[in-house]
Amino acid sequence: MQHRDVVVIGGGIIGAAIAYYGSKANLDITILEKKELASGTSSRCDGNILAIDKDPGFDSQMSLKSQQLVHELDKDLEVSFEYRNPGSILVCENDAEMEAANQWVSRQQAAGLDFKMLDRADLRNESKYFADDLYGGLECKTDSTVNPYMLTYSMFSSAEKMGAKIHTHTEVKNMKREASGKFIIETNNGTYSANKVVNAGGVWAPRIGEMVGLDIPIFPRKGQLIVASRQQPVGLRKVMEFGYLISKFGGQRTVDPMTEKYGVALVFEPTESQNFLIGSSRQFAGFNTKVDHEVIKYIAKRAIRFYPKIADMTVIRTYAGLRPWTEDHLPIISRVDHIPGYYIAAGHEGDGISLAAVTGKLIEEMLADKETCIPIEPLRLERFKQAVTS
Repeated sequence: MQHRDVVVIGGGIIGAAIAYYGSKANLDITILEKKELASGTSSRCDGNILAIDKDPGFDSQMSLKSQQLVHELDKDLEVSFEYRNPGSILVCENDAEMEAANQWVSRQQAAGLDFKMLDRADLRNESKYFADDLYGGLECKTDSTVNPYMLTYSMFSSAEKMGAKIHTHTEVKNMKREASGKFIIETNNGTYSANKVVNAGGVWAPRIGEMVGLDIPIFPRKGQLIVASRQQPVGLRKVMEFGYLISKFGGQRTVDPMTEKYGVALVFEPTESQNFLIGSSRQFAGFNTKVDHEVIKYIAKRAIRFYPKIADMTVIRTYAGLRPWTEDHLPIISRVDHIPGYYIAAGHEGDGISLAAVTGKLIEEMLADKETCIPIEPLRLERFKQAVTS
């Protein structure tokens, strides 16, 4: 049996950030990943570090902190991860959305974020491909974009050079905590003992939790994307419809029943390789990652509503991934009070790329018993138990 100080379960972008910040702080970190690194949600998503779609207050402040950390990572990491910092925009289709956008911008500005409203002329300057009948929108200046696959690898690469041990194709089969406080972790690749365990299993975090009798309220929420070939420069930065916010937070929109059913809302993202990603959808479909062409049809239809001239552009591929969803749309980044030495870093839904850096930093600070860089009270696992009893 091999003994390790800290074992992190999960080799996606959250595990990578924990490995990087933990190793940088001289912690002894071991990663266990059941497949290849970044083979789950981290390779089936877009790559945005966004504050524009975060609830003003704690949520957007947490995103801002993560954006600052990623800006530093761009200087510190050896392997480039296609970091760009162009800002992003939300576009509005009607007066009601413009009114809601105005309130959103006021609240974000009050929270100290760099937001501003855009009018029709601003949209025309942004892209000649936009539909003529769009009303306007809003902009967040600090939003940036990365290649999530490369950022994951880049953090792991640096972590390994600083002493982290990374084991791929090592699936955790069972785990128990002994009376001594040590964790015994059985894998298909040998048994480990550890002083501390971090569950960074994403949509699989509840299964890892069950092994120590823990109920972790995270559920897989399926999302699908289209990759299209950019024959023309449609746009230079991330664009979402204002309805994306409404869809994300479960509000009502004035769209057709199927668009509503599949949670379809426009997300447009140019990549460094001159293609663009088009999304998005939100469905609870268990662990099924098969592409549903009916949903893809509605994503394409929604994109053409905002960009009519892209109708004849070439689709390269489509894919689906699972977002680790929690009821209040905040991740669980938490100690587990009744299981000393056990930590959770999961449940980021569509914000895993956005919040990876700040998550890695927070877990490093918790493991080392330091003061945390942002408050962690809203992220505690216990908040769900309080919601049930209150």
